[in-house]
Amino acid sequence: MDGLGSAFAVVLIAELGDKSQLVAMSLATRGRPVAVLAGIAAGAALVHGVAVTVGAALRAALPREGLATVAGLVFLAFAVATLLWSDPEPDAPPRPPRARSLVVAAAVAFLAAEIGDKTMLATVALASTSLPLGTWVGATLGTVVADAVAVVVGHRLGRRLPFRVVRILAAAGFAVVGVAVLAGAATS
Repeated sequence: MDGLGSAFAVVLIAELGDKSQLVAMSLATRGRPVAVLAGIAAGAALVHGVAVTVGAALRAALPREGLATVAGLVFLAFAVATLLWSDPEPDAPPRPPRARSLVVAAAVAFLAAEIGDKTMLATVALASTSLPLGTWVGATLGTVVADAVAVVVGHRLGRRLPFRVVRILAAAGFAVVGVAVLAGAATS
């Protein structure tokens, strides 16, 4: 498929150290890695599908600053919601969130992180010179592979750290990403 290899490589490299890896790591500290990765895969498929099919029109119709502002506010909301999670009873084993709710949370967080992001814009550019299906498959797989690493790291941290520490670190991470996105929106 034309575009698959180049989209995979470009998006995989672009995702390393990106906001979505922080999202993946944070969510994986709290729940099942497979559910987190499923949500990220669903979000990635949707984001890259939009980028491939209507990315250029979306970019022209919605200014990137507006998208970045909304994404930044969503991350700040995730930070507050994370802080409001109640600690499990000290004697009770921690109960991970239901898989379905974790998949939805991961998909929404991924969408907020990636709408208008460099990987979405890279996918738009790649789709303009390659076959859309290959570009979509390659970009989606590149995202899932990059974020799978973060899911594994987050899951291992979540098993070793007390829930309160994980919650505070995850909230801080979401807040940092939210502020960074808002700062980027303000300067562009």
